Amino acid sequence: MANRIQINKEFVDIMPQDYLDLVETGTFESPNRGWKDFGTATELIAEHSLCAGCPESIAFRHIMASIPNPEDTVMVGSTGCTSLVFPMIAVHNIHSLFGNQNAIATGLKRALAVRFPDRVKDVIVLAGDGATVDIGLDMTLQSWFRKERFTTICFDNELYANTGGQESGLMQKGFLAKMAPVGKRFDKVRLPEIARESGCDYVAIMTASKPSLVEKVIKQAVLIAREVGPTYIQIYTPCILEIGKQSMEGLQEMRTSEAPGERFKFREFISPEAQSFLDGLAEKKKAEKIAATT
Repeated sequence: MANRIQINKEFVDIMPQDYLDLVETGTFESPNRGWKDFGTATELIAEHSLCAGCPESIAFRHIMASIPNPEDTVMVGSTGCTSLVFPMIAVHNIHSLFGNQNAIATGLKRALAVRFPDRVKDVIVLAGDGATVDIGLDMTLQSWFRKERFTTICFDNELYANTGGQESGLMQKGFLAKMAPVGKRFDKVRLPEIARESGCDYVAIMTASKPSLVEKVIKQAVLIAREVGPTYIQIYTPCILEIGKQSMEGLQEMRTSEAPGERFKFREFISPEAQSFLDGLAEKKKAEKIAATT
C-alpha cells in the first residue's frame, strides 16, 4: 500500500516491525483481499486484548479482512468488549459513548461526503447487543428511518458480557446469567425483522463460524450501504465465560446455534433495489472476467 501510506524516512528505524510489515505487505488496495489472506499477509488486526478463544476476536478478524476499502473506511465503536480491540486495528475508528454510535456515524458519513466529495468513504458501526438494541435503540432506529447509508454490525452475545452478565433485550427467554438470576422473562427481540421494517435494504443474521460467508455478507452490506441504503448484520459472538464454556468451545457453540431451526441459522433479506444493485455488480464482474480471457 505504498501509494497511500508511507513512513517518514526519519522514523523508519524506530517503527515497530509489525507496522513496517503492514505498510509493506498489508492487504490495503488489494481488490481481492479476504479472509484467505490470513497467514500470508499482515492482518489488519495483529493482536487483541479479549479473552482467549473469544468468538468476538474471530468475528473481528473476519470483518477486518472483508472490508472492501479499508484505507477509506472509518469504524464507529461503542463501550463494551469491542472497545478493547479498536485501538489495535489498522483502520480509522471512533469510540462513541454507550449507545450513540449510530448518531455519531450519521454525522461522520455526511461530513466525509462534504470533505471528500470525489472519494468513496465507507462508515461501519460495530457494537454489542446492549449498545445496539437496549441503550442505543432509539439512535439505531432513527438512522434506519432516515435511510443513512452506512452498515451497522451487532456483535450479539445475548447479554452484557463486559460488565458481569446482565440481561439484554437479545438474551434468550429463560436464560440464567450471573447478574440475571431469575431468568429472561420475554423472547429475544427480533431486531433483524425490525431492521427490515425500519428501512434497511440488506439484513443478515449469522455466526462467525464460516469465514467465507462472513466475507460475502460484509462486502455485500458495505457496498449496498454505499449506493442504496442502510444495512444491518447481526452476528452471534457468544461470551464463553458467561455461558460456562471453555476457551476452545466458542466455535462449536456458534456452529450449534446456526443449525437448521436454531436462532442463528443464516438468513438474509435483500430489498428489490439492493438486489438490482447486486445483479449489476455480478454482471460487471462477469464482463470483466470475459474481457480478461479474450
